[in-house]
Amino acid sequence: MSDFFSVGWSIYIAAVTIVSLIACLALLYVASRREVMADDNSTGHTWDVDLREMNNPLPRWWAWLFIITVFFAAVYLALYPGLGSKPGILNWSSVGQYRAEQDRAAAAMAPVYARYLSMNAADLAKDTQAMGIGERLFLNNCAACHGSYARGSKGFPNLTDGDWLHGGTLDIVKTTITGGRVGMMPPMAAAVGSAEDVRNVAQYVLSLSGSAHDSVAASLGKPKFAVCAACHGADGKGNPALGAPNLTDKVWLHGWGEQAIISIVNNGKNNVMPAQAARLTPEQTHVLAAYVLSLSQSTAVAAK
Repeated sequence: MSDFFSVGWSIYIAAVTIVSLIACLALLYVASRREVMADDNSTGHTWDVDLREMNNPLPRWWAWLFIITVFFAAVYLALYPGLGSKPGILNWSSVGQYRAEQDRAAAAMAPVYARYLSMNAADLAKDTQAMGIGERLFLNNCAACHGSYARGSKGFPNLTDGDWLHGGTLDIVKTTITGGRVGMMPPMAAAVGSAEDVRNVAQYVLSLSGSAHDSVAASLGKPKFAVCAACHGADGKGNPALGAPNLTDKVWLHGWGEQAIISIVNNGKNNVMPAQAARLTPEQTHVLAAYVLSLSQSTAVAAK
């Protein structure tokens, strides 16, 4: 459909719109010209012996309503966008109206957010009004991916468990919200070795978290894990600077079990969290980040 969005397509839409309005008036004019077609004021057509098609003119109220509608459409199209890409005399747009409403809302909330901006996460977590605002910001901007209760789902982090890929401080969470995140693990099957080696590494990864595993296969997979250690660390505890997950806990973002791990090793994984800087002001981001931290119920983390 993107091929249609061009100057030519805009001209075509404008031309069809204008011709349609003119055609409506022309139709009304033709219909208003009544010609005598039979002595009894009918068209001369008769069905079922006595059913005749009469040649009466349009009611005046209907004709005037038709005319008013056409002229209203013409005025509307002159004032507002509708003729292709023409913005209209008033230069109105839905985007402009949305931004104006957002600016008015931001101005109204500025005094409230000004007080919150000077508070740390621990103090904000104790402020009922701040957490209420943070909850609404979360539901409007984050719940689509992380869920209404922030527990996430497969591929979308659970924000209530205290497990943080990039770190769980207020500044880091604000950076994540503002700039977004791109998580990328390249396919590692070729570096690990054969399919059997990949399976052994999967068993070793399971062993790191204390999950049920094949101890013999895990021992064979441990040396092969060296290619994974560059990101996840030799001990498998991850690297927040890279967003590399901790493999020693029981948090599985993309699924648990041998097959899930093998799939990620073979195919890699890409995850994207879009940046929210264009949607949220710095003050809103501050309150939202504090709310997200409060969800993990970790006073030690939230106080940072």
